[in-house]
Formats: sequence, structure tokens, C-alpha cells
Amino acid sequence: MPHKVEDFLESDAFFVAVLHCAREMLSIYRESPRIASIFAAQQRWLMAHAGFALHFGYPGEPKLGLYSGRFIAFVVANKIASRNTAAAFIQEMLAYRFLRPVESTSDKRTRLLEPTETAHEHFFRWLATHLFILDSLDGSNRLDRINADPAAFSKIQPLISKAIIDSDAVRDPGATYSLFNWANSGGLIMDYLMSRIDTFDRSSERAYIGPLSLKEIRDQFMISNTHLKRLLTQASEMGSVGWTQPPYKGDTWISRAFVMEYWGYQAAKFTVVDAAAEAVLGPAARKTASLR
Repeated sequence: MPHKVEDFLESDAFFVAVLHCAREMLSIYRESPRIASIFAAQQRWLMAHAGFALHFGYPGEPKLGLYSGRFIAFVVANKIASRNTAAAFIQEMLAYRFLRPVESTSDKRTRLLEPTETAHEHFFRWLATHLFILDSLDGSNRLDRINADPAAFSKIQPLISKAIIDSDAVRDPGATYSLFNWANSGGLIMDYLMSRIDTFDRSSERAYIGPLSLKEIRDQFMISNTHLKRLLTQASEMGSVGWTQPPYKGDTWISRAFVMEYWGYQAAKFTVVDAAAEAVLGPAARKTASLR
């Protein structure tokens, strides 16, 4: 059976793996800022998952196929974004060549779209990273099995998409997490902050991550000084981040509550990925019974 959220929340090994995942997401960003910008805020991430799933065949939908009108209606109906934001996202994906028109279609009234090879490659890398981490925790071979079955990705991704869109635990794990994840570049900045944690004692009220360079964060994630300071100030006012000296000076700390929100989100997300992988690939042949 797939792992449960509680399994991940009780596992210190899982949190260490989550920090590895955060570093991998940052690595993807450095290699390709445009493609990684899709993962930089939850709204864009959910829209990207929705687009792929509509293309492959969204669970419970009577037909497969991605086109602008269907995508916009789906995004609005699932309270992911407004009509204008969804339409702008489609145009951006076309401009960046992550989407392209399907050249031949029987219905000339509908302009079908499909993800490009570049989009496929990076989305598969996102999934592969998560499967690799699951395998590292329980000794299974999910990643080997999906690499051996090229069609598996197109079956797993729609299951993941539906589960995360339907999941409150993934979409709204806590106030501070949402503050970062709904801001432009905020999700990446949150990953960066968490990736700076060396060790975490869940009985401690704070995790110290050393001095932060605001310039380094601005340059790395292409965020304005005003926007970055506003984000950090709001998080500070919530008691979620702080400094040992006046604002932005000395060592930076992250509150236990914020870390646990991040941990809870990751636990819910990995549970979704694990369940989707098992539904398509079959039960994992685990070598390790416990995640601890």
C-alpha cells in the first residue's frame, strides 16, 4: 500500500529527503529559469499540472485534449486562477515554446495544443526527483520502472494532477506557506530558505540557517528588493522568520511552525505521488518497512 501522510510526518529521514528535493528544484531553476518559473508559485504550478492532465486525459473527464477554452474553463471551475490569468498563462507557455499547436486535427474549430519536448522533459524530471526520493526512503524501484515504461508518465501525471487539485493539504497547508507560495518567486525563495537547514530538531522552536544575502536572493530569483523585503517582513510579522540582529542582519531563523507547514505540504504531496505511482506501476517492492 502507498505510504500515508503520517508516515512522512513521523520520519526524520523524509525531512532530510525533502531538503534534497528543495535543492534539486533550485538546481532546475538555475539551469532553466523560464521552465522553473512554472514551479515558482502555486498558482502557476497548479495550472501547469492541469494543462498536462487535460492533454493526457484528466480523470473523470469524458475526453482528452488541451485547448485554450477548455483550459480556462477548467482553471476557473477549480478555483486555481481567474479567466484572464489562465488565458495569459496559455499565451506565455506558447511564447516560451512550452506549448505548441497540434498541426492536424479533425475539428478545425478547435485549436488543440500539446506540451513540447522541453516541457515533457522538465515535468518528467520533476516526477523523477520525487520517485527517486521515495525509492531512497523505502528501497523500492519506482524510478527504474517508469524509465522502463515510457507510457507510464502520461498515466501517472493526470492522477497526480487531480489529487493535488482536490487536496486542501497540498493547496493550503498553512498561512506562512501560502504567503510564500502564492507570491511571485515565493515558492522558490521558500525552497531556498528550507534548503539552508542543516539539521532540524522538531522540539526546538527555531531552525537557524545562518546569514542571508538579500542581494544573492534578488539576483538568483529575479525578484525586486521591494517585493522581497515585503515578503520577508510579512513572514517576520507572522513570527515565521526572524534575525538575531535588527532586520536582515545576523543569523536568520525559521520558526518550527513554518518548518512543519512545509513538512506537512511535502508529506501530502509525496503521498499523492506515491499513490499515483502505485496505481500505474503496481505495488512497490519495498526493501525497508519503515521510513525512519
